[in-house]
Amino acid sequence: MKNFKFLALSAMMGSVLAFATACGNNAEDTNENKDKNQAAEQLEGEVKMDGSSTVFPIMEAAAEEYMAEQPGVKVSVGQSGTGGGFEKFTKGETDFSNASRPIKDEEKQAAASGGIEFQELQIAYDGLSVVVNKENDWVDHLTIDELKKMWIEDGKVKKWSDIRPGWPDEEIKFFSPGHDSGTFDYFDEVILDGAELVKNAQLSEDDNVLVQGVAGDKNAIGYFGYAYYLENKDKLKVVPIDGGNGPVEPTNETIQSGEYTPLSRPLFTYVNTKSLKEKPQVYDYAKFILENAGDFAEEVGYVRLPQEKYDEQLKTLEGLK
Repeated sequence: MKNFKFLALSAMMGSVLAFATACGNNAEDTNENKDKNQAAEQLEGEVKMDGSSTVFPIMEAAAEEYMAEQPGVKVSVGQSGTGGGFEKFTKGETDFSNASRPIKDEEKQAAASGGIEFQELQIAYDGLSVVVNKENDWVDHLTIDELKKMWIEDGKVKKWSDIRPGWPDEEIKFFSPGHDSGTFDYFDEVILDGAELVKNAQLSEDDNVLVQGVAGDKNAIGYFGYAYYLENKDKLKVVPIDGGNGPVEPTNETIQSGEYTPLSRPLFTYVNTKSLKEKPQVYDYAKFILENAGDFAEEVGYVRLPQEKYDEQLKTLEGLK
């Protein structure tokens, strides 16, 4: 009996020790796997993007948030304008090119010549906003024809009284994005229709310069992205635009619905597919942008896409990895 008790006790102790050892091994395995997963999640390297000053606020916010989560990755965001960004992108100098218009055929050809393949990602909506000085008390709205009359060069000095009877007999001061800007390209397409911009317009790729110009002159008018108007609405007056169905002011609702026509537009970033496949940080950042673009867009003053649009693009991105 004594031997039986001893054997039973020994067997029980052996089982306990085996169980404890197994638990310890499982805990070690779990901790080891956890450490491996954490290590795998921490990325290193660079992500280079350039392009549209309109898209810049969204990408600046995204870059700051991403680098806080991935301190080993450096994301640089330039703002040389949509055209300037595509010039670098098609030479393989950047991983992403931010754009306030779709890529042009000649830019596609330049990319093909340089062996650059890319994927277009739509990230938000913008409403190109026409603004005047805060002290301007005569402009209540503008039609598309009036915008054309103002902004298209005709060899004459433009006065407010030329646009609508009863308005001041004062010269209009024009402030416009530069020719490398996607915002200028869009304005050219829907307002200028390829005609020459007024020669005395002051041009800048920096929208903050345009804000300061309009805010500093009672007879000034300018245009730029919706976010820059919202950021400076205490200094500026936005002009409702009559696209044929009555004056409409740019708001989140009118931009998303398309009611603010024809000055509503999508915003893009283009990503180099080779970078997606060969640089884990580029793929991860592209995924991060699509997962958070709506929040970042609204945070800086633009308008989010419908969620299904982001979801569709995430599936496309996954197929490119």
